[in-house]
Amino acid sequence: MKKKIAIIGSGFSGLSAAAYASKMGNEVHIFEKNNSLGGRARSFQTENGYTFDMGPSWYWMPDIIENFFNDFEKKASDFYELIPLNPQFEMVFSDGLMAIPESYEEMRTLFEQTEKGAGKRLDDFMKDAQYKYEVGMKDFVNKPCHSWFEFVSPKIAKSALKLDLLSNFHQFVRKYFSNPKLITLMEFPVIFLGAAPKDIPALYSLMNYGGYKLGTWYPMGGFVKVIEAMSEIATAQGVKFHLNSNVEQIIIEDKKASGIIVNGKTLKFDTIIASSDYHHTESKLISEEYRNYDEKYWKKKTFAPSCLIFYLGFREKIPNLKHHTLFFENELDLHTKEIYNDKKWPSKPLFYVCCPSKTDKNLAPENGENVFLLMPIATGIEDSEEMREKYFLEMMARLEKHTKTTNLLSIIDYKRSYCIDDFINDYNAYEGNAYGLANTLSQTAVLKPSLKNKKIKNLFYTGQLTVPGPGVPPSIISGKIAATEADKK
Repeated sequence: MKKKIAIIGSGFSGLSAAAYASKMGNEVHIFEKNNSLGGRARSFQTENGYTFDMGPSWYWMPDIIENFFNDFEKKASDFYELIPLNPQFEMVFSDGLMAIPESYEEMRTLFEQTEKGAGKRLDDFMKDAQYKYEVGMKDFVNKPCHSWFEFVSPKIAKSALKLDLLSNFHQFVRKYFSNPKLITLMEFPVIFLGAAPKDIPALYSLMNYGGYKLGTWYPMGGFVKVIEAMSEIATAQGVKFHLNSNVEQIIIEDKKASGIIVNGKTLKFDTIIASSDYHHTESKLISEEYRNYDEKYWKKKTFAPSCLIFYLGFREKIPNLKHHTLFFENELDLHTKEIYNDKKWPSKPLFYVCCPSKTDKNLAPENGENVFLLMPIATGIEDSEEMREKYFLEMMARLEKHTKTTNLLSIIDYKRSYCIDDFINDYNAYEGNAYGLANTLSQTAVLKPSLKNKKIKNLFYTGQLTVPGPGVPPSIISGKIAATEADKK
């Protein structure tokens, strides 16, 4: 039977859920509180000619993103051009640089040059990681995770030990490599999963395969092109979009969600899919008696970091800078400890610089440069302009040292900061988190917040706080799962 479905939020999971739910024959409406689609993957343009992606910048696991388009008999290339990056990225260490080449053979050579025997061990690591990727990203993550019985299949049972769910990533990497730079390189991707490597299951070596082996890509025009493509597909399915539409309440009658209140107006619906922040949906949009989880539950959860971000336009080109650069002159373990254990601003921070204008000239004025700086920080700490500026100057000093320049501050043409308070204001993000719920062992699969409301039959949740977890490909998958579950009822 055709249903009228409301989807709250237009991030990757919301757009995905909308497209799939509409394809199933339902009438679907997306309500977005901001003035543009995309959630954390929005973009903005400045009056002086810069275009900034606000969120994701790493295009990894291209095959998983391609699967979305294939489900609608399309290809990503129908909507945007993907460019492989070479080098994939650079890492700045205290004693030099490491550039990660696009070619796997060249990467293998780099490993061997850095540590004797590491080339062969990289082969072994990637073979293991490929297996996890193919089982994990094709079977494991596509479950709604209502029960562990969903994983009782011959294939998954046979794979259980090889998936390394019970061993941690920190120890796993050290089985293969001992050189500190190679260890940092292999541990870096799990930062996106929102926890220290010692708290992440070794299953997630699949990230290394999905990134390094399948390559680091860039969609010309920016990550917003993926959002535009997904919204175009959703529109073709018949989805209706409502911008500047803040959902203030989910109406519940007889233990069923019967509609929503948007900007003070009541609208009737048969089913609700919340792609909004899970905690916000439960604590602000429904009454306490219908919540899956109380405040104590959320306080005990391990959240992925927040970020301090600077969007910068420069009126001149910056030499010696690649598309992606990771500044790892300081210890990864110290920075992650201060994020997850100490919950304080970092004393010796790591950070990341993205300069997409090195690949895409249309993102900045002629002879200009488009840059954003991103420093992972703890959630829930005090955010202030003074603290933002302190770290801005530190990051700029390290960027100047790396690029062998002395005048970067004087050629800034545009500057905007974004931090905890902005994540809360724009996305209702719990404690200002940027990446959702960490993929720790105790927060994996069935142990994540439930995809469906246990007390209201027709209310579902999707996005980075539920299954399968944080990141662009998992969020797209999450939307598909939520749409499929909502269509069953």
